[in-house]
Amino acid sequence: MFGLSRPTYYQAEAAFEREGLAGLLPRARGPKSAHKVTDEVMRFIEQHRHAGSPLQAHALAALVQTNLGVSVHPRSIERAMARKKKR
Repeated sequence: MFGLSRPTYYQAEAAFEREGLAGLLPRARGPKSAHKVTDEVMRFIEQHRHAGSPLQAHALAALVQTNLGVSVHPRSIERAMARKKKR
């Protein structure tokens, strides 16, 4: 009648029973933190970054991929370096 499938209805019912009305609200998906930029990756980036020069995130991402085997987006490196500067 409302255009919902049975599985969708039962999932909503279970979420409502488990968490109440808050269980029906949409949630953000995906990782909540930088899970690929570990301490090991940050140490590697800091070792290969030239002090005083502009951050070359694309080159650093390629280095991390070839040496550590971890695919990290250049923007993730930029964000991690910005978080490190705030501390």
